[in-house]
Amino acid sequence: MGLFNRTKAFHGQNYAKLKKDCLNRGEKFSDPRFPPHDSSIFFSKQPPGVVTWKRPQDIVDKPQLFIEGLSAKDVTQGQLGNCWFVAACATLAGVKELWHRVIPDYKDQEYGDIHPGIFHFRFWRFGEWVEVVVDDLLPTIDGQLIFTHSRERGEFWCALLEKAYAKLHGSYEALEGGNLSDALVDLTSGVSAHLDLTIGGYIDDFEKRKQLFKMMTKEMNEHALMCCAITTGEVFPRPHSHEEAEMRTDVGLVKGHAYGITACRKINIGDTGLFSIFKGAQKVRMVRLKNPWGEREWSGAFSDGFFKTERSPEWSKVSASERQRLGLTFEDDGEFWMTFEDFLAHFTDLSICFLINTKVLSFSKTWQETSFFDAWTIGVRGHNTDRAGGCPNHKETFLRNPQYRFDIKEENDDVIFQLMQRDARDRKQEGIQNLVIGFHIMKVEENRRYRVHRVHESVATSDYIRTRSIFLREQLKQGRYVIIPTTFKPDETGEFLLRMFTSKDPDAKALKKDQPKVAWYSCVKKPVMVTTITVKCASNLEKQTAFGGDADAYCIIKCEGESVRTPVDKKTSNPTWNTTAIFYRTKPEQPIVIEVWNSNMLMDGFIGRAEVTAPINPSYIQVELPLFGRRKEKAVEKQGNLVVQVYSDDDLTSI
Repeated sequence: MGLFNRTKAFHGQNYAKLKKDCLNRGEKFSDPRFPPHDSSIFFSKQPPGVVTWKRPQDIVDKPQLFIEGLSAKDVTQGQLGNCWFVAACATLAGVKELWHRVIPDYKDQEYGDIHPGIFHFRFWRFGEWVEVVVDDLLPTIDGQLIFTHSRERGEFWCALLEKAYAKLHGSYEALEGGNLSDALVDLTSGVSAHLDLTIGGYIDDFEKRKQLFKMMTKEMNEHALMCCAITTGEVFPRPHSHEEAEMRTDVGLVKGHAYGITACRKINIGDTGLFSIFKGAQKVRMVRLKNPWGEREWSGAFSDGFFKTERSPEWSKVSASERQRLGLTFEDDGEFWMTFEDFLAHFTDLSICFLINTKVLSFSKTWQETSFFDAWTIGVRGHNTDRAGGCPNHKETFLRNPQYRFDIKEENDDVIFQLMQRDARDRKQEGIQNLVIGFHIMKVEENRRYRVHRVHESVATSDYIRTRSIFLREQLKQGRYVIIPTTFKPDETGEFLLRMFTSKDPDAKALKKDQPKVAWYSCVKKPVMVTTITVKCASNLEKQTAFGGDADAYCIIKCEGESVRTPVDKKTSNPTWNTTAIFYRTKPEQPIVIEVWNSNMLMDGFIGRAEVTAPINPSYIQVELPLFGRRKEKAVEKQGNLVVQVYSDDDLTSI
């Protein structure tokens, strides 16, 4: 699965066939799946007036899908509380490499002398691109579009795109109140992260502030989409109302309202006398924002001056050529610049949609994407349909959830996780809402192949939020892990998509079986014991060169024909590994063998060997073992000792 994948026709409507039929009949398309009725607008209230559905030709003489291409300045929010979607559209409009995916064949869809009144748009939904067909009948009151529209009266791409998104969710009203991250993901197939700017320490810590701006600039250069907001605990419902005036800050920003971030730049300034906050710097970090309403801007430093008799004096310190490079205009168009310090001081939430590069032939970092479609289900206890155990707080049931193992093959790797549930927005009128979801990651044995039955070392736990998707980016060390996606409460059901991005193929697998199964007709003996053994460390190993060089030491753990290798701990006589292996044993009388080796470029050197019997003892025992020679020389004592921890039980599902 990547950025450009298979496409599914929403409601089975084939755009090419429908368009051809309309042209052959000389008729304009009228969509029976989203009719021009009030029911397509609202499900719980009445429209704000008498609605007339009009085609663009009935609104202007010469309608166009685009006027001079797409721009963030095109998109203006109407009488619908969907600024979260409109802000995402504004940021999408600024990235040409992306919007042609959402608006396919855009040149062929343009209005001409003869147009069948049918359009199609694409949204990424739960692991696949969905193509939505719409007619161009748009809701108007007194001849004016009542929802999203362009600043150019004759341009209709954003109104039609909004209609397709409303159809996808069942009505326009379903779009009221939403998550910035969800809209960004739907428009890109990316992975969206939410940052709480109030708890990151960015305002007081210059280095953190610098790194955040660097990250935002880098990701924007790689076409990430970004939006921001000032949290109020609820999404602001409707622009230009009495409530809106009360939500406005004294610097012109609106609380509970989504803004698109359209640029991150360092700009050159002249005399820094006015800029004590920058401590003499000749460059200022700045961000450009877009208000989806198309007006009402920031009135602080570097503002356009709409709320003042003249523009902010700070711009006089920026050369005309620099202002031209920024594309600066002093208009009440909803787009404005502010310093990064002011941005962090006033905004509380930042949503970044990362566009993960999975193309092998690329000059930037590439990722391996792994995906699992699955579900939390309620079934017979102990059966593989019993997969809804709730979060780690519910210790008795937590491990009943779906489990997935994966390997990190680098010494350290940056890993991105996204857990997504099916969106409940299209069932909003039924009172259905998203579940509270999250996931937990544990470090497990290097050769774990069966489900985990006892909680292992915790590595990371995501937030648990009532939201469509959860994001986590984590640095993990080499080894094997198990990730467990969950709902917050046990016995809550629903489908989910788990996405994972790593530097190398993680060889990820869903863990279905509880223990090894041996067919009744097989000649293979059934395991009678499970043993875990952790090779913790060694001490006082023999020097490995004539000059007294320390070893690059690793271990090989062997049991009944299976072997597990630890990482190499370099240049030390006292290596630490903390590597665990698990074995299902049919011959418990046979000892487990641990060999210690020195890693060399040409041929590895044998250092020593130890054996441990590990009889049944369902508690962890730590032992220190002396090292001996090879099997034929096992009576020959070698320098050094090995510390291991063992656990054995005849209950194969005890760990």
